[in-house]
Amino acid sequence: MITTIIQARISSTRLPEKMLLLLGRRTILENVVARVQKAKLVGEIIVATSDSEADDRIAQLCEERGIRYFRGSLDDVLDRYYQAAKHFQAENVCRVTADCPLIDPEVIDLVAKKYLAGGYDYVSNNHPVATYPDGLDVEIFSFRALEKTWREAVLPSEREHITAHIWNHPDKFKIYNVKNDIDLSDYRLTIDKTADYELLKVIFKEVSDRTTPNILKFLNEHQNIKNINAKITRDEGYYKSLEYDKINFHK
Repeated sequence: MITTIIQARISSTRLPEKMLLLLGRRTILENVVARVQKAKLVGEIIVATSDSEADDRIAQLCEERGIRYFRGSLDDVLDRYYQAAKHFQAENVCRVTADCPLIDPEVIDLVAKKYLAGGYDYVSNNHPVATYPDGLDVEIFSFRALEKTWREAVLPSEREHITAHIWNHPDKFKIYNVKNDIDLSDYRLTIDKTADYELLKVIFKEVSDRTTPNILKFLNEHQNIKNINAKITRDEGYYKSLEYDKINFHK
């Protein structure tokens, strides 16, 4: 069985309180949970938030909606994630972040199918090459791989970005990259900045059946809308963490 753990927090330097912004009638976090629930090959869903007072609102939302959750370290995200997986006795983990309100359940199942076939510690659709739209990122890995990462990861980037240690050590982990037939990585369906929210609001207003093909069709027909957030760098936060590593740890 695969347990999905969705990391979420209120604090964000780029777009504060984005988890609680509305898209349609639901918050962004609720939209993520609802779409993950449609996947067939993953089971229990856990929201991993922090023990910061600011994240009481996320915990309250989970309580009200009957969503299971775990609270842990704000800054050591890897520890929070590991402790959540350990607490809920997850043998295999599907990692989804709460800034992906259009996460595709079919893509989740595609990655899960490859992982469940066996032979890999870590299967994703975004490393080492991303061929899916930003915001459709799915990572699935064993608890053993997560625990090994938790024990060995030292760099700040590896403590903040949960699977970075796995990426950095392909010699220690068996990794597989699920690639799309067509490179769709220039589409941006995640939320990190105000421009992302503006684009997502249009999609939720104009596209009633929000499957990935329908969303991409709409954006292709409305290039001006697609371009709203086109200048934002993918994984900008991760690259900033790498720069911090270089300056402070000479890595």
